[in-house]
Amino acid sequence: MTDIKRDLTRTTLALLFLGALIVTSFYILKPFLPAIVWAMMIVIATWPAFLGMQRHLWGSRLLATIVMTALLLLILILPLSFAAVSIVSNADEIATWARWMMSFELPPAPRWLTDLPMIGEPIGQGWAKLTSLGIRDLWAQAAPYAFDATKWLIGQAGGVGSMIMHFVITVIAASILYADGERAAALLRRFGRRLAGDRGENSVLLASQAIRSVALGVIVTALIQAALGGIGLAIAGIPFAPLLIAIMFALAIAQIGVWPVMFGAVIWMFWMGDTAWATFLLIWSIPVVIIDNFIRPFLIKRGADLPIILIFIGVIGGLLGFGLVGIFVGPVVLSVAYTLLNAWMAEDPEGTDGRVP
Repeated sequence: MTDIKRDLTRTTLALLFLGALIVTSFYILKPFLPAIVWAMMIVIATWPAFLGMQRHLWGSRLLATIVMTALLLLILILPLSFAAVSIVSNADEIATWARWMMSFELPPAPRWLTDLPMIGEPIGQGWAKLTSLGIRDLWAQAAPYAFDATKWLIGQAGGVGSMIMHFVITVIAASILYADGERAAALLRRFGRRLAGDRGENSVLLASQAIRSVALGVIVTALIQAALGGIGLAIAGIPFAPLLIAIMFALAIAQIGVWPVMFGAVIWMFWMGDTAWATFLLIWSIPVVIIDNFIRPFLIKRGADLPIILIFIGVIGGLLGFGLVGIFVGPVVLSVAYTLLNAWMAEDPEGTDGRVP
């Protein structure tokens, strides 16, 4: 009996020590976790491209790491940093827009638009419905909430310096993972096997598929839509194009789409009387708005089949929990959990094939 009590005490103390060690380590790493998770997501999604680049660079891992890091800075980190800085630095303009919308009144549809064959009449009817909705009163009520939401968003961002620091940590972590990715993958597989045998190792592989699915199907699609929409806005001469690109990127990730910004810009140009450029932007906006219906499913099928509502909840929850970086972290975490849960439920240890007796 004495030996049993001594073993129970030792086991309890060991568990308490390990728990305290894990909690302390988590709090130490907590400021870096979103950036590290984002770096892992980027590296997992681009790993096949990285290996292909290494083959073309005479098999040099160092050269491939340098090139991928430079591309990461050029294609992803710099635009996102610029977009985040634009959101924060244009906070006053956003608030001014909210107040300006209080006095906005939608003008009547231009005659040439309603005279278009086949589509002119439906467009005119829809325009008339928008005009009769009382947009001015609606915006007058929503403007104070928009101003509060803007202040909250800036507070979640934690300042320009904090966001840039996250991006820098992301680049550093991604470079390290590129340089020694095989060892990191082997370590994760070994950890999964140690936890749950073959099931744990398969869970690690399923998690990587979910991460690649989110990165390719959601973030790449959002980048393409925001870039194409930004090109159209810049050509048409829309003011604050960088800020609008950042908003489009966030809306595309949240699965809302870029249509509020693009069609809002079209309506604004018509209201300003710039009919020619408004027509150009309208024609440009239509394929930009619908292109995600073709690109996203194609890219998502390369990873895991994920429901859109899961991505939307992940974006909102990630933003609430981690700030702007959570826009990327939230969908990844939920997608991994969803994929692992589905794989676990698909197993049939009783041999019933899922049938209920």
